[in-house]
Amino acid sequence: MFELLFQYPARVFSKGEFVFLSGAPVWTLVLAIAAAAAGLGLLAFRRRGLTFPRRIALWGLQAALVALLFTILWQPALRVSSLKSQQNFVAVLVDDSRSMATKEGSETRLDQVKATLNGGLVDKLKDRFQVRLYSAGAGMKRVAKVEQFTGAQPSTQLGASLREAVAEAATLPVGAIVLLSDGADNSGGIDSASLAEVRRLRIPVHTIGYGREAFARDLEIAQVDLPSRSLPGSRVAAQATFRQRGYANRRAKLVARSDGKTLASREVTIKADGTAQTESLLFSAGPAGPKTIEVAVEGLDGEENAANNAMRRLITVENRKPRVLYFEGEPRWEYKFIRRALDGDSSVTLASMVRTTPNKFFRQGISGAAELEDGFPPKPEELFVYDGLAIGTVEASYFTPAQQEAIKLFVDRRGGGLLLLGGRNSLSDGGYAASQIAEILPVSLPASRQTFRREPAKAELTAGGRDSLIARLEDDPARNAERWKKLPPMSDYQELGAAKPGAVVIAEAIPEQSKSRWPLLVSHNYGRGRVSILATSGTWKWKMLQEHTDTSHHTFWQQLIRGLVAETPSRVTTTTPKTVLSDESQVPLRVELRDKNYLPVSDALVEARVSGPEGTGGTVALELDPLSEGVYTGMWTADKPGSYLADISAKRGEEDLGRDMIHFRREDGVAENFGAEQNRDLLEKLSAETGGKYYRPSETAKLLEDIALSEAGITVRETRDLWNMPIVFLLLLALAGTEWLLRRRWGTV
Repeated sequence: MFELLFQYPARVFSKGEFVFLSGAPVWTLVLAIAAAAAGLGLLAFRRRGLTFPRRIALWGLQAALVALLFTILWQPALRVSSLKSQQNFVAVLVDDSRSMATKEGSETRLDQVKATLNGGLVDKLKDRFQVRLYSAGAGMKRVAKVEQFTGAQPSTQLGASLREAVAEAATLPVGAIVLLSDGADNSGGIDSASLAEVRRLRIPVHTIGYGREAFARDLEIAQVDLPSRSLPGSRVAAQATFRQRGYANRRAKLVARSDGKTLASREVTIKADGTAQTESLLFSAGPAGPKTIEVAVEGLDGEENAANNAMRRLITVENRKPRVLYFEGEPRWEYKFIRRALDGDSSVTLASMVRTTPNKFFRQGISGAAELEDGFPPKPEELFVYDGLAIGTVEASYFTPAQQEAIKLFVDRRGGGLLLLGGRNSLSDGGYAASQIAEILPVSLPASRQTFRREPAKAELTAGGRDSLIARLEDDPARNAERWKKLPPMSDYQELGAAKPGAVVIAEAIPEQSKSRWPLLVSHNYGRGRVSILATSGTWKWKMLQEHTDTSHHTFWQQLIRGLVAETPSRVTTTTPKTVLSDESQVPLRVELRDKNYLPVSDALVEARVSGPEGTGGTVALELDPLSEGVYTGMWTADKPGSYLADISAKRGEEDLGRDMIHFRREDGVAENFGAEQNRDLLEKLSAETGGKYYRPSETAKLLEDIALSEAGITVRETRDLWNMPIVFLLLLALAGTEWLLRRRWGTV
């Protein structure tokens, strides 16, 4: 409709410069219109037989008509820049990835692209420009004919393809880029550097979108969260987030596998269409070594894209045995049963000391006669050899100010896990509310010293604790909550204050007599570590008052202690954002380096020796990050699909600071299965950011004119008349006709 009235597309007006071709100054036009309007006004007000408002109306119509006629006489026009015929190149980029082989009805998306190109678009472009065809996928390559597009490229990296197209503009007059794609980019979007380079050269990118924007029946896993490291035999939680359409309220099976073996599975009820749903699975990490875990949703029929129902992650089960120091202030039943539960855990070493008299200790689990022979470690570096610390019923005043500071540093700087247990000389009753340690606790302890209650109390999970891995006695969350309610009452509990911001109350104690609720198990992160409180000394009843075959007590304590130390960092800690690369090759490596006191080391030589499939490998020298103390970064390129191992070593002079290992894996032909709907938002944004326009396949007839208006390449200035637009003649007719109709109605014709 706009072009019908105004003769040219709206784009011409937005890019053009309004001018008058008569050569007369604009002020003469204004003067002529003003003089004519004044004369018409004088005649209108001399006329008799009309009221004042009617004279004003007729004068306004006559003045507008005269102004329009004078404007036409001054020859209004638009000056626009357009590409010079046959002297500019147009790069036609076709998304040639596997997602374009997705069927839309009886044809694939690529079939539709070929129909668009062979249906006249290429021929029309060749009439005015020199045209080059390119296959876009992981990169860009030139093709001679439309028939050479196969939809076989394993991934879509639109940013990389655009960068290569822009590079050609350095040697060729590229006037525009036309991208035919579904917008399913596997690199997470087009990077800002690529967009900036296109904008700098003022090359418009026109996009033509293919594919449905949403499938009618499809479930897609959007994310799987799995810890990158675990201890041998530990229970691991995999959280899968997915969205779907067409399967609301249906039942499906969530499955975790490794090497074809099912590790865990459970049925889930699917929520409403389009709703993000997160479900979890628990399974044993198994023995040490790297494991590829596949998490999938199964049991849905009639899916339009069944290849996006599974996602893989890599977990490294570390061949290490963290050491936990358990200091108990007096012999008690809780200590005995905790030791018994952890003696059966081969993944953790528990070194314990029990104060039997003021200056004597009973030690168990020690590595030699010298360990802990002088009591609790007096210096931070002696305490830092442990990964976790548990403190039972011992008064805060037992620890010297230096030891209290060491405990704080153990959590904050070392990154260790601290657990405080309830008891008659613990928490508030032990004076911890006024100690240095109070700062790092997850609750604000009451000032009163009468908080320990020798009264039976039941333990019950909170809403936040239902998903806690520490408290999982059963894999199913609902059954697990019921299992907790059926546990025998604890022999005592301790009153805690309010949880601090960010702390999680996992379980509550409910005294049998008062039925009030008190926080029982509370945890939070502090610095690089974490702190938990278990406000009771009576969990031993869970073992004594149940069948000897019941493992609730053992399971709880093993999970609690493993959770205490599972994330405790070593002196050399290596991470990477993704352990499984889907059709990617760049692996960022980040190493955090600490000395024996766990202070950052910024003067070391850090190297990563990488070994990969088919004998590939090499060495990467990591560089110090100027913005982070003790952090070294580097990049490895995984050229081939398969599993890789990076062995990191750190030295300062002749001193060996430690080693670490990290596994990662590259998988090709996977990313195209996800996000296979048309990503119209990305295509529209790309066009808008570069001065181009988004089209549906049926709208490409307008593309030629838009390309011609590009300011890139070799341009020529054109002048386009505006006086002969249909809207001008319609306005003339409307003004004259309206005046005549009013005159006739008022009887002055």
